[in-house]
Amino acid sequence: MLGPENGTEQREYSVYSGENDHFLEVLVREVNGGKISNKLKHVKTGDTLKMDGPFGFFKFHPEMFPSGNFLFVATGTGISPFHSFVRTFPDLNYRLIHGVRYGNEAYEHQDFDREKVTLCTSGDTSGDFEGRVTDYLFSQKIDPQTHCFLCGNSEMIHEVFDILTAKGVPVSNIYSEVYF
Repeated sequence: MLGPENGTEQREYSVYSGENDHFLEVLVREVNGGKISNKLKHVKTGDTLKMDGPFGFFKFHPEMFPSGNFLFVATGTGISPFHSFVRTFPDLNYRLIHGVRYGNEAYEHQDFDREKVTLCTSGDTSGDFEGRVTDYLFSQKIDPQTHCFLCGNSEMIHEVFDILTAKGVPVSNIYSEVYF
């Protein structure tokens, strides 16, 4: 939970920085009329913020999983925890599917292994795949032993959950963090 020091409201954000970084970084998308994102846009170095947490169940340590194959599916700023995972564990065997409307919303894809990322764009043709992440995943073969992490809007998570289970991925291998 993050917000202005003297404010009464906070919003949930996922950690973007790595576990061993000497700083805490979050990815904030400015929302027109947003109560928190507009205020965070004007934060300057040295300003104090109010922070609580972490909260949630989206925890990741590769040794917790018998299979070392990971699929990360994100929409928009839902890429944040996956950026943190890869920054903390750079040798991961992962595949990232990231959906945005326009390619310029891809949020630092250079921090990921280019061979392991598929950018899905629904509003232009600048991505690796033109369409939603659900359209892309529907056409892909997925090993049922893969551990699948989903972060983004609830509609995407429900659709991807159904796609993955239809492809034989057990419910116990699907982990999600919904942000709206």
